[in-house]
Amino acid sequence: MKARRNKKQVPSFRKLLKTSKVKLENKLKNKQFKQQSTLKKYRKEQRKLRQAVKDAVSKKPIPLEDPKKKRPGKRIEREEEEEEEALPLDMMDEDDLQLMKDLGQRASFLTRDLSSSEPVHARKQKHERVIDKYEKIPRTLQTAPEKELIHLLPIKDKSGIIPRTREKPVIDSNQDEEDQEEMEPEEEIIEEPIKELTLEEHLIERKKKLQEKKMRIAALASAILSDPESNIKKLKELRSMLMEQDPDVAVTVRKLVIVSLMELFKDITPSYKIRPLTEAEKSTKIRKETQKLREFEEGLVSQYKFYLENLEQIVKDWKQRKLKKSNVVSLKAYKGLAEVAVKSLCELLVALPHFNFHNNIIVLIVPLMNDMSKLISEMCCEAVKKLFKQDKLGQASLGVIKVISGFVKGRNYEVRPEMLKTFLCLRIKEVEVKKDTEDINKQKKFMTFKEKRKTLSRMQRKWKKAEEKLERELREAEASESTEKKLKLHTETLNIVFVTYFRILKKAQRSPLLPAVLEGLAKFAHLINVEFFDDLLVVLHSLIESGDLSYQESLHCVQTAFHVLSGQGDVLNIDPMKFYTHLYKTLFKLHAGATNEGVEIVLQCLDVMLTKRRKQVSQQRALAFIKRLCTLALHVLPNSSIGILATNRILMHTFPKTDLLFDNESQGSGVFLPELDEPEYCNAQNTALWELHALRRHYHPIVQRFAAHLIAGAPSEGSEALKPELSRRSPAELFEAYSMAAMTFNPPVESSNSKRKDKVLQGDSFLSEEISQLIKRHCSEVATQSPLDFTKYLETSVRL
Repeated sequence: MKARRNKKQVPSFRKLLKTSKVKLENKLKNKQFKQQSTLKKYRKEQRKLRQAVKDAVSKKPIPLEDPKKKRPGKRIEREEEEEEEALPLDMMDEDDLQLMKDLGQRASFLTRDLSSSEPVHARKQKHERVIDKYEKIPRTLQTAPEKELIHLLPIKDKSGIIPRTREKPVIDSNQDEEDQEEMEPEEEIIEEPIKELTLEEHLIERKKKLQEKKMRIAALASAILSDPESNIKKLKELRSMLMEQDPDVAVTVRKLVIVSLMELFKDITPSYKIRPLTEAEKSTKIRKETQKLREFEEGLVSQYKFYLENLEQIVKDWKQRKLKKSNVVSLKAYKGLAEVAVKSLCELLVALPHFNFHNNIIVLIVPLMNDMSKLISEMCCEAVKKLFKQDKLGQASLGVIKVISGFVKGRNYEVRPEMLKTFLCLRIKEVEVKKDTEDINKQKKFMTFKEKRKTLSRMQRKWKKAEEKLERELREAEASESTEKKLKLHTETLNIVFVTYFRILKKAQRSPLLPAVLEGLAKFAHLINVEFFDDLLVVLHSLIESGDLSYQESLHCVQTAFHVLSGQGDVLNIDPMKFYTHLYKTLFKLHAGATNEGVEIVLQCLDVMLTKRRKQVSQQRALAFIKRLCTLALHVLPNSSIGILATNRILMHTFPKTDLLFDNESQGSGVFLPELDEPEYCNAQNTALWELHALRRHYHPIVQRFAAHLIAGAPSEGSEALKPELSRRSPAELFEAYSMAAMTFNPPVESSNSKRKDKVLQGDSFLSEEISQLIKRHCSEVATQSPLDFTKYLETSVRL
């Protein structure tokens, strides 16, 4: 059988387009009308139902058989009037009376308006559905009365207008009274006074809490150290203890957590930098071990970042004196927390220069090097010095130097000199020494493909390729960097250092940074380009002649000038006589007390100016310096005297003809002029070193030994020769070895063993024989004078 076709035509698209809008509008209107009508009905029904229930509950119905019974006093006057107008029961039929009784028990009778003349059974069929709805509505208990609805503004949607309602809370006076009665005992409990702890009990309680926190920190730290990859999530739990809220132990716990996390990161951090994964790497399938390692690295980097952010916030709060809302930590405790945070940052700066966020730590540490707090400033400067000393490659040092240079320039050169003194710890000279050793022992070069093809067979080329591959992997594993890369990094570092130094020399000549700049130039002068030597020497001489420098700063200028001339400056034809004159003049300006730091600079200058440049120094100049140094040795501390006498010993060996200073006879014409500041023209050959005889009676035994050694002509052998521990040391090393800065005497003073004396000396035993005899003679003489007569003096006084 053939299937019947559907004769109903499908409307076209245009027809649908025309009719759809009209239909939608009609549907929307009908829907809105239905919603409004149902809403009105629902409101009306709810209102009637609530009124009925309320009347039924609150009003006690009066039986109609006993209408004359007195009503309660709370009835209103209107009800009394209606009762009087009602018909008496004896005038009603029995059927009407029964009907009234039945209606009295119904809600419709209660809700109905009695004043209306509408019969009771009217519209009964129409309201049958309403009664059914009432029956379907769930009943509520009397203790929880139904809440009245509050109608809000409707919402317009695509589907139409949506009405909104909100229930109005019904205030029940009885319930409020019960709640108040229930709340009264609670308030009484709160008002009970809390038991106050004594100071001793409070300390015991704090010690108990602190012990629990310590055990928790130790447990977490040991779990992380035992298996970092599996327990990396416990780092977050330990880091959350940085926000400890107990005011009794908050400061101590936070300090302990900071130090514990710092030690943990130093132990579990790998020796390489962790980079973020690319999208391709994330999408590829990997083994479980690799996935576990990746999760460990990601968790470690994220927790390390959050930890550094916490430390930074602690330092910021201390600097800004900003009190937190929680008010757990007082403002006084901020400094202690900040010191621990800075110490942890310094430790991480030195211990993890290869790991992530090292540049962020540098940016935090460098401004703190110039902090007002001396403790924090010294802490940061020492950390930077330690980093410079142990940095072999130079990558971390370059990052620190860049930040310091920018910071000094941004502060207009108004920073602590200690910041620039850290430059002296840069490992530049050591790299130059390593360069020479690497040139001697050159690394093995790999053979090219053409060389292999000419000299090796196919099998040998195969083995050679595998061997070279293995060697390359070993080099990468050892992290051996090429010499070219090291030299490039150090060249860039020195360029930034010299730019900073020259800026200060040009723009801030009266800055307190000048001594550090001159000291740095003296150390790295051999690496300065020869083209800058002339200009640099002119600047140094102008600084000395200006008279604005202290004697230490002027000594640094002299030291820098001769370091420049002792290296690549040997090829230059420059007469440094003015620098010799200035040093000769400055020797008597040195501080002879405890702050004899200038003597160490003088010893270094003498080594560079006289010993290393012996061929350019005349005999007259050497004699003048030896004489003035011996005079200076009489005034300074013992360690300075030892260093000066050791320098004189070296000069006597370097210039053998200076032994004429031990002869009393004059050499040539002229008289020695000790007050003249020109070493070439003071006629030092016509004097003698009489100061050595005074130094021979010095209280320090080493000074005595050096003085006796020089008087004997500084022999290398014999009874007057020095011991190896004195002769092999440089003057600077002897100056440091016998320094009394630590309040110790070197060599130590021998304790005198006081022997017990049987006989105690009397006072007369300390006197000489002549004095004792004179005393005895005067004591034995008999007084032969006549007695005094005071009366004659009394008579004369009365007469007057």
